[in-house]
Amino acid sequence: MSKAIYVTTIESNSGKSLVSLGLLRMMLTRSSKVGYFRPIINTSKNDVFDNHTNTAINFFNLDTNHDECYAYHQYEVVELLSEGKEDEIIHNVIKKYKELEEKFDYVLVEGTDFSGEGGFTEVDVNLMIAKNLGIPVLIVGAGNGKKKKDFINTMQITYNSFTQKEVDVVGVIANKIEVDEVGFIKNELNKIIPSTVSIDIIPKVNFLAYPTVKEVVEALDGKILFGEQFIDNAIGSYSIGAMQLRNYLTRIRENALVVTPGDRADVILGALQANASSNYPKISGIILTGSIVPEDSILKLIEGVQSTIPIISVDGGTFSISNKIGAVKPKIYATNNRKILLALDTFDNYVNVERLTNILSTFHSERLTPSMFQYSLLQRAKANRKHIVLPEGNDNRIIKAAARLQLLNIVDLTLLGDKKQIQHKADQLGLQIDLEKINILNPEDSIHNETFGKTLYEARKHKGMTEATANDLARDVSYYGTLMILNGLADGMVSGAVHTTMHTIKPSLQIIKTKPGVSVVSSVFFMCLSDRVSVMGDCAVNPNPNAEQLAEIALSSAASAASFGIEPKVAMLSYSSGSSGKGEEVEKVRKATEIVKAKNPDLKIEGPIQYDAAVDMSVAKTKMPDSEVAGQASVLIFPDLNTGNNTYKAIQRETGALAIGPMLQGLNKPVNDLSRGCTVDDIFNTVLLTAIQANQK
Repeated sequence: MSKAIYVTTIESNSGKSLVSLGLLRMMLTRSSKVGYFRPIINTSKNDVFDNHTNTAINFFNLDTNHDECYAYHQYEVVELLSEGKEDEIIHNVIKKYKELEEKFDYVLVEGTDFSGEGGFTEVDVNLMIAKNLGIPVLIVGAGNGKKKKDFINTMQITYNSFTQKEVDVVGVIANKIEVDEVGFIKNELNKIIPSTVSIDIIPKVNFLAYPTVKEVVEALDGKILFGEQFIDNAIGSYSIGAMQLRNYLTRIRENALVVTPGDRADVILGALQANASSNYPKISGIILTGSIVPEDSILKLIEGVQSTIPIISVDGGTFSISNKIGAVKPKIYATNNRKILLALDTFDNYVNVERLTNILSTFHSERLTPSMFQYSLLQRAKANRKHIVLPEGNDNRIIKAAARLQLLNIVDLTLLGDKKQIQHKADQLGLQIDLEKINILNPEDSIHNETFGKTLYEARKHKGMTEATANDLARDVSYYGTLMILNGLADGMVSGAVHTTMHTIKPSLQIIKTKPGVSVVSSVFFMCLSDRVSVMGDCAVNPNPNAEQLAEIALSSAASAASFGIEPKVAMLSYSSGSSGKGEEVEKVRKATEIVKAKNPDLKIEGPIQYDAAVDMSVAKTKMPDSEVAGQASVLIFPDLNTGNNTYKAIQRETGALAIGPMLQGLNKPVNDLSRGCTVDDIFNTVLLTAIQANQK
């Protein structure tokens, strides 16, 4: 996995470009494989390139292209957010980021530029993206034009906004600070931000705040008459040349942009001569207003002068043009080497690069966000294509899920049922599904019936099953699907949308059986909460496990968590924590915990422990301050089915969390049971789980 950092701001025009350029060079000193990503670029529908992206790629010669480096245009995100399509945004941002993560050793992610578009604040959007990417954040804020107290408060609010949502902030940079305020700002930030966070202060550098003539030309849609090679000249100020030349000359300042009507030949020529004179400041350029181009004799005179300034003609009155110039916000272009080199030098001089590098290199987050988890399920299921059988092929939800799975080309599918009926239902539902590319088998008249009947008879004759019974059962959809797995015609099965749990898993217990050393088949749910994914078991199979069975459920659940990228920290739940409680139920949990510790001494486990102490750090510090699990448990083991089933459903209903599962664990081959109240999303996600299980040994 590559190292990455997300650069975000407290508002627009915070000087994020300087920081991003500095970070890119910092990364390039560690590796040549550095990527750049802007989830949202601030461009209009007519723009071809985003300037930030173009500058990063071209100046550092990054091994990437513009299209790889962004997920959305700003206007697209505003539209999607207004339609409530946050999940779609996050999915596509993660997809683009993961593609870069696989390609590069380091990835710089640069946050948004817009502020409050469509009613959405910049902080909200950056927080949403950074949280779901699961990468550390560096916050940049600009102090220019603000009262010191207001700036500090804004930085604290922004920092708290991220940390309260459990987003890791590794650095804070106060940019554009007046030189005489640097010490004060540094001290105040040290008071409110932990010492583990890198805090740096960059003083205001006037030249970097100057727009260029190029930016003014673009903003005014101007026409360059002379000096195109000098349009990167920086503009320190602008002045209106409307008075007589002798008076105007006294008002010219260094790097000033002269704004004058196009018919004021005296001001134009006087400004050019002043620029050439050692007795006057150098100017950055001349803007000619009113769409008036000087007469030919004046143009001829200008052509013969060796000038280092551009002359631009624009449409509009002098004063309205002046207002537009004042509204231009400076950028850093790939062609402006002077600005880029100054930005890099400023970053190196004022940012503790060594400390920031060490923080980034050693950063490790144990958090797996729900969006990242769902994305990883999709990618892992796709990585090694498996064949999944869905016995309840006539159910509308199953058909809808099959259509989505086919569209995304994730797995091979077999639906059990009558092909004509399935096609008719698909047509009624208006689904785009090609049933010619899905295997459809009807157990009532299948070519496999004779073979399956014999297989089932051989497997169960020692239990008194007759050949006639075996032949009849082989036509039952649950038995038929299970026998497909046993005979290598499918890799896994998902059922239960119509049938009971027992009807679904009984054939697998009889035919597929449990893995060596496993005596208990159990289940887990992957509970996708707002900021993490928790594994919960057993919530579907075992009504009242004894201590030995509970220990086995815990071990299986921990292994399942690890196999899906979740570091197992196991909480054995009870109505008391530690040694405070007494009673048969508490002792069962305590004994189960001891069994787990004996079988797997390296596993992080705590029990008995109450739910609040297991997941809430503030409670954990009071009840179990020395525990390495309390407050951060990722695997929650319930003492019985009554507790587990009700708790997971209560959490799901009250928080809106997505519960993926149940996923059965302990069988030789994956068979998973659906709730009869399942949704299309439930079926889709369970098929992904099943395909991933089929890839695991």
